[in-house]
Amino acid sequence: MSDVLVSKILVLDEELGHLNEFREFCLANNLVALKVKKHRLMSVLRSNIDLGAILYSETYGGSPAENAEIAYRINSIRPELPIILRRELGSLPENPLATRHIFCATYTADDLPSLKKAIDDYIFSLYYPCDLVRGIAEMTESAFNSQFKGMTLRGETPYIVRDRVIFGEVFSLIPLESAWCRGYMMIQTEEAPLLDVLNHRGQRQEPVGFREVNNLLSEVTNLIWGAFKNRYIGDTAASNQHIQVPLIINHKHKYISFGTENPQLCFFYLLTDEESGESIKVYQRFIFNLSWSPEDFKEILHDSTALVEAGELELF
Repeated sequence: MSDVLVSKILVLDEELGHLNEFREFCLANNLVALKVKKHRLMSVLRSNIDLGAILYSETYGGSPAENAEIAYRINSIRPELPIILRRELGSLPENPLATRHIFCATYTADDLPSLKKAIDDYIFSLYYPCDLVRGIAEMTESAFNSQFKGMTLRGETPYIVRDRVIFGEVFSLIPLESAWCRGYMMIQTEEAPLLDVLNHRGQRQEPVGFREVNNLLSEVTNLIWGAFKNRYIGDTAASNQHIQVPLIINHKHKYISFGTENPQLCFFYLLTDEESGESIKVYQRFIFNLSWSPEDFKEILHDSTALVEAGELELF
């Protein structure tokens, strides 16, 4: 798994005359550009797709009025997503779309530096140390491998998201608190695939139920948290901060808010039972909504000599 962060962006632009240059721009700036057919746009936005931003052309609609209407509908469905407007060369400042508050920034095809600034400001606005990203992947994979023995685990490139969509029906939350960060780790998955795998692999006469799913997710979460604490926090108490913000969860709309506009660090894993072909999708997010000081981050190096002297390790 790469520790280079990427972000998925939805490109709503049917007149990309600068297509090759745009592709090079995405590659150079760690962006995964996605397109969608216009008649499928709203249903895709209502799905669980993770996005960092939307690039929107001021000619996407058939008329200025239609274009404005589409933009408003996008904003009403996914208001947390930054929408960056591509304006036509020579278009007038009084263009109706230029005054809409739903756009966070604008650029033109010959002004990609402005697009890069918007990407940096609204997607990659938080710095995540490479050692942290790599370490999280390692400890998470170790936890899954210990609980799903014999299954194949595949992790995709970690990425940055700005949306607040909940995936699946079951998720765990655990606080992360140290002198350099305060926030949450969230693990999300679907119940049915997990039940299918557990029942297929189990030796019990009675089928596995949702409580076993909850217990398993709790165990995985605790294993990752324990490894995170041991590797990055140790016994050092968190800084004396008691600021809290309310978490808002709306199950009907599969929405969760941590009270911050900060982008989130996201990992995706696919667990596959090669024998049955069944698979489990797992999304892991890190939300540092209360405190984030990456300049103070450091990995704790444990001295094996001290462990030997304490009798916790033995030499051959």
